[in-house]
Amino acid sequence: MHRENMKRMKKGLVLIGVMLMTAMGGQAQKKWSMQDCIDYALANNITLKKSQLQKQSATEDLKGAKAALLPTVSASTNQSLGYQPWKMSSISTVTNGTLNTKVDKTFYNGNYAVNAQWTVWSGNRKQNTIKLDQLAEQEAELQEHATANNIQERIAQIYAQILYLDEHVKVSEQTLETSRKTEERGKEMLEVGKMSKADLAQLTAQRANDEYAIVEARSQLKTYKLQMKQLLEITDEQDFDVVIPEISDATVLAEIPSLQSVYEDALLVRPELERLRLAVKRSGVSVNIAKAGWLPTVNVTGGVSTSTNSLASDGWGNQMKSNLSSQVGLGVNIPIYDGRSTKTAVNKAKIQQMTAQLDLQDQEKTLYTNIQTFWLNALNNQQKYVAASASVESAQQSYDLLSEQFRLGLKNIVELMKGKDALLTAQQNQLQSKYQALYNEQMLAFYKDGSLKW
Repeated sequence: MHRENMKRMKKGLVLIGVMLMTAMGGQAQKKWSMQDCIDYALANNITLKKSQLQKQSATEDLKGAKAALLPTVSASTNQSLGYQPWKMSSISTVTNGTLNTKVDKTFYNGNYAVNAQWTVWSGNRKQNTIKLDQLAEQEAELQEHATANNIQERIAQIYAQILYLDEHVKVSEQTLETSRKTEERGKEMLEVGKMSKADLAQLTAQRANDEYAIVEARSQLKTYKLQMKQLLEITDEQDFDVVIPEISDATVLAEIPSLQSVYEDALLVRPELERLRLAVKRSGVSVNIAKAGWLPTVNVTGGVSTSTNSLASDGWGNQMKSNLSSQVGLGVNIPIYDGRSTKTAVNKAKIQQMTAQLDLQDQEKTLYTNIQTFWLNALNNQQKYVAASASVESAQQSYDLLSEQFRLGLKNIVELMKGKDALLTAQQNQLQSKYQALYNEQMLAFYKDGSLKW
């Protein structure tokens, strides 16, 4: 009975182990699409989280600026203990027919006050500060969007590189397999005296070079996958892999929108441009705030106060009433000469306004340059892909023919190696142009409407 229970327990442990391994294996085998990468990065990227905190800070500044329009009210109290060492006056009291005389040299004072102040007019400084903080809040939000865009662009760039290297590895594996078969054929030819040891050594060296090329390609692939994990803030040691989509020639050779249409749409949707437009507006408000230094300021003040003293004959409550006083005041501050500080502030604000306008123009030019580069690269790489595809087909046919002739002893090793090199070059050109075209097409779509799809 005991043995039977032990067997059941072992079977249960084995089953649990298999389930755990299956679960872990399933988790490790998860493949990330580009949209998965984007969604995860937008939720976890530290740089983006910092931008979100800056937006929250700007919101707090705006709330503070609005609250500054209201009066300020404060309450205060002061309690003090005094001592008069040479006081001669005394207080006499009669208790049970006995006269008692007492000199109070120690006394206690209490002061209580409630004060309010309200700036009625300050040259619209507070109202303009609210406008300034509203624009700053919008700028912070747009900066958050710009940061998110930068992250998505970087993800698209790394993703395209991973796809390219993944296919590059597969092509290299096929090339290695061909090299191994050619080397084996060379060994057979050496045995029957149709190939020299020197020629076989060349085939062996070529096979070794192909093995090294695979190692190098796989190493680069791992490096870019690591970069993607770092961008997504993934710090575990799990293997990271991406979804490899089926990419047809029609996708690679999709119609490219006109340069001008992409640029015109980008002017409307790119957050970095809108942020700089707000910066121009904000600098104009800063000029108005600086000019307020030439205008008068009007303040209304008011307060209520009272006090008590332990030496007074009245009780604490009566003193609070009898000593109660209130006051209301109106203050006007008219600037006459401030050592040119206001004029300097106004001029510097105007300079900042002109700088903001130049920053906007510079960003518009940079945007056009970036779009133009993507557009030209997409167009050129589409043309390269068409030419490279034809070259691959021709080089493959030529190499197949050379391989057959080499097998029959009609071609030498040099001619075979040249044919293989030509095929490899054509294949690499095809892969590079394919993924360069796709990447630049994606960037044009992203600048045009903010979409990234593979």
